[in-house]
Amino acid sequence: MTDANPYDLDAYPSSLLEQVVGAEAEFLAGGHGHAENTESAVRIFLEFLRGFEFLNLDVPMVTVFGSARFKEDHPHYELARKMGGELAKAGYSVMTGGGPGIMEAANRGAQEAGGLSLGANIHLPHEQKPNPYVDRVMTFEHFFVRKVMMVKYSRAFVIMPGGFGTLDELFEAITLIQTGKMESFPVVAMGTEFWKPMMDFFLEKLVAEGTIAAGDTDLVHMTDSCEDAVAFIKAHPHGNHSNS
Repeated sequence: MTDANPYDLDAYPSSLLEQVVGAEAEFLAGGHGHAENTESAVRIFLEFLRGFEFLNLDVPMVTVFGSARFKEDHPHYELARKMGGELAKAGYSVMTGGGPGIMEAANRGAQEAGGLSLGANIHLPHEQKPNPYVDRVMTFEHFFVRKVMMVKYSRAFVIMPGGFGTLDELFEAITLIQTGKMESFPVVAMGTEFWKPMMDFFLEKLVAEGTIAAGDTDLVHMTDSCEDAVAFIKAHPHGNHSNS
């Protein structure tokens, strides 16, 4: 234990959370009796407590989302690496899902720039190991607890190119803003070539059909410039993100 990183919550023996319960899939497929429901509630409560402790930081945090599939030689990887560095230089800690691809790149850029690099990992059927560029990491059992932690403590989201998981995170963030569940929150979509078809769909279909208001498209700031992204985040602070 003497060599353990004091900030790495996964470096220590299993907490009560891991001792009492199993994986998320077992919870979703399991029984629905009183005992099972009570056990599940305890597990979720304990995971929230661990998350609150893990993210009790003095440095403002920005979360970067994106695909795990891009390799080091891909332009999207390089853009995410630069994004992590620019955020760190601007005084932000950088949170990702802690895995490979875009997550690794953003953590790497933040660490290289001398910033605090964080990973919110998730237990998956095919285990996702934290990338080597995180200074602190916590592995969550539940996607929804992980999302709450990221939303509660982040000053902004930066959405890099990605797949279904990235889209889920993007749409959840803008839905929370649109429905007034949280204050206006900087959401930056990096990569205009990648995201423009989606933004066009918003205008040509959703706005045209009246399923969203025209102003809702302004909830996402699209850019190719890391410097512009940081400037946008600084210009649109979220007043509710105090870690006290």
